Amino acid sequence: MSRYDMNREGPTRRDYMKYSGAVVGGSLLAGCAGQSGSEAAPTQTGTGDQSTAEPTTAEDRYAVTMSPMGTVEFESVPQSVFTILGHHVDMLVALGRGGAINAMHAPEYHQSLYQKFLHRLEGVSIDWEGLYSSWPPSKEKLYELDSDVHVADPAKIATAEGWDNNSLQEIESNVGPWFGNTLSGTQQEPPSGWADAYDYYTLWEIFGKIAQVFREGARYEALASVRKSMLQTISAGLPSESERPSAALVLFSTSGEEIWGYKMNHPGYYAAHTRPLGATDALADAVGDGYGDDGRNITLDTELLLEADPDVLLVLGPMAGSHNLDDIRSQLADNEVTREITAVQEGRIYAQGARRQGPILNLFQTEMTAKQLYPNQFGEWPGYVDGDPYPEIPAEEQLFDRQRVADIITGAGQ
Repeated sequence: MSRYDMNREGPTRRDYMKYSGAVVGGSLLAGCAGQSGSEAAPTQTGTGDQSTAEPTTAEDRYAVTMSPMGTVEFESVPQSVFTILGHHVDMLVALGRGGAINAMHAPEYHQSLYQKFLHRLEGVSIDWEGLYSSWPPSKEKLYELDSDVHVADPAKIATAEGWDNNSLQEIESNVGPWFGNTLSGTQQEPPSGWADAYDYYTLWEIFGKIAQVFREGARYEALASVRKSMLQTISAGLPSESERPSAALVLFSTSGEEIWGYKMNHPGYYAAHTRPLGATDALADAVGDGYGDDGRNITLDTELLLEADPDVLLVLGPMAGSHNLDDIRSQLADNEVTREITAVQEGRIYAQGARRQGPILNLFQTEMTAKQLYPNQFGEWPGYVDGDPYPEIPAEEQLFDRQRVADIITGAGQ
């Protein structure tokens, strides 16, 4: 029985509908967080959003295990999905479930960002106009949405104002279960009361668990194979460590008055596209005012950035439409301090997408960063033009097959 089920006196509405919403094998905070999820029944191989729920029997039930929820039992594949953060959104799109999403944090931001990448995947599109912006979530809105599953981390939800264990239990019991993992992004310390239940996963491990919920093991395995092949190519082509550039991953405030730096080789899925590339993190030993995520990120000033002196500067924001890369380049070149940075002098300032990434962004961002860091090994990065899609790259210079990925997501040829 779930910790959240302690006050139940009888079956809830969801006990008679698609989901049991039950968490078995231990409570959310002290349950079987480290166990692997059940692979359950055969994989569904439809075209994602066009799948329909079938009547279920006891034999149809399946269970999936992931921290911090423990083991969650389902009676059918979810058809309507509440979510919040980008990594879960990305996973749902990759599984052909983008149209099932009824909520996400900052839908306009995510739509602007993802359209730039999905432009290169034939037949894959999104339309998130008007979706509920779900952070922090409103309990009343969750009732209204009546989602089959909440692909969101209850430990993260517990940090939002107005949410406690009773609120989490109420939504799980009366609407649908929670199933998500967010704190693995930087292996952030869980909030009070959740530490014993929290295990950290890689990006692709979380994706595999979400795929089990939607019985989409075949799609997961196919996309994981694409990534594995790309990483093998990259690993084989990396220059020796002494020949690798130093790099810094940064975000400039929209006012230009603050700079934030992010650790490129730190554990967690935020660095899933930079860590495999093995570049020297120019900010690895930088000391600034730490903020969030246990100090793994730092607030910089221009002097600290010059002291780090990266050969390559990777800039978050332009691909999401919140910054103009040409303006940033001009500002850095005009500033008497930053103009001395090696990356500025050599013109190696490149756009990045987002740290909170799922499998689709991870494929594209690993490719783009490999080219930005190692053009001699993996081909020149053609550059990003503000407002345009992810740039077109000749097929022979691509590090993964776009058509293959598009076919997996859309179910073409299945």
